[in-house]
Amino acid sequence: MDDLEQDYTPVLLADHEPPCLSLYQPTHRAHPEKQQNPIRFRNLVRELEASLQQKYTGRERAPILRQFHALADDARFWNHALDGIAVFATSDLFRVYRLQRPVRELAIVAESFHTKPLMRILQSADRYHVLALSRGEATLYEGNRFTLDEVELPSEFPRTIADAVSLQGGDPERTNRVYGPAGPGRTTRHGTDVRQDELDNSTERFFRAVDEAVLAHYSQPSGMPLLLAALPEHHHLFRTVSRNPALMPDAIDAHPSALSSDELRERAWQLVLPLYLERLGTLVERFGEANAKGLGSSDLSDIARAAAAGRIATLLIEADRVIPGRFDRASGAIEFAPLESPGIDDLLDDLGELALKTGGEVVIVPPERMPTDTGIAAIYRF
Repeated sequence: MDDLEQDYTPVLLADHEPPCLSLYQPTHRAHPEKQQNPIRFRNLVRELEASLQQKYTGRERAPILRQFHALADDARFWNHALDGIAVFATSDLFRVYRLQRPVRELAIVAESFHTKPLMRILQSADRYHVLALSRGEATLYEGNRFTLDEVELPSEFPRTIADAVSLQGGDPERTNRVYGPAGPGRTTRHGTDVRQDELDNSTERFFRAVDEAVLAHYSQPSGMPLLLAALPEHHHLFRTVSRNPALMPDAIDAHPSALSSDELRERAWQLVLPLYLERLGTLVERFGEANAKGLGSSDLSDIARAAAAGRIATLLIEADRVIPGRFDRASGAIEFAPLESPGIDDLLDDLGELALKTGGEVVIVPPERMPTDTGIAAIYRF
């Protein structure tokens, strides 16, 4: 199954033939609550089936629903839940994501996928990475204000100093003689093989390799700020070799193994919070200036026409707000209708998806930080 480390962009931006089924469910991580996860999932699948019956034949429904029923019976999947799941399906696609955030229960059959909860994860301003680093080992976490989870790193990522030496064409066996097979703290010493300059050179190569991997595979694609968690004596060396502009000046001065996951998240969020508030404040200020010059709007109909014309530079969407309706992407015309009807989706979701497709920035904003009461605010290019 696809999970948190997978790229959501294909689902956010790709066009698919209807019917497009979207299911969101909050899930529990621990017993006994997690036993309710597959039961609630089956209830949502029944809602999808009822909606499909209004417009599609049994022959059209069966292949799509069969995949949902198979997932409901997959005990291994339900044993590894995070805080939510998102499931998307058409006649030729079935995509499942485990989510770091709880989501509102939702089961929608429409002409396109309902992607705003995914956009909230991708486009929210509170996301960050934590690089937990010691002299011989690196671990990467992705978090937000609510949770922090370890990222499953690919095999080519230099997770240990031996990995870095091996990837750079060195001798990992010599590194093991320096550090021992379990890294620093279990060193086996063999005379001149463990000279201090050799240790320092190996550490520098390791830190450089980690920095390059994090920059290329995580910081550049996501744009998220990066926090370093390490002992104070390792901060200077890492910053000396780092070329990552996402690396924050503030850091967590502690050996990562000395902190629990909750302690690491709490300390990280306290450092990210001012940056988060600053970014939201800047966006709100930019909207106010643009709106005063006629280059912004909070009117849903005006924004829909601007989105169809490719005029949106930045779109602020209120988290958890849903405005049911249908959106004509050619003309920008909107029509309000009940969300339960087949073919009807969330207008805010459709506008956000189109803004992304036309090169705009979309930011999901908490209700208390929104500069408007309409659930949406746009800054135009022209």
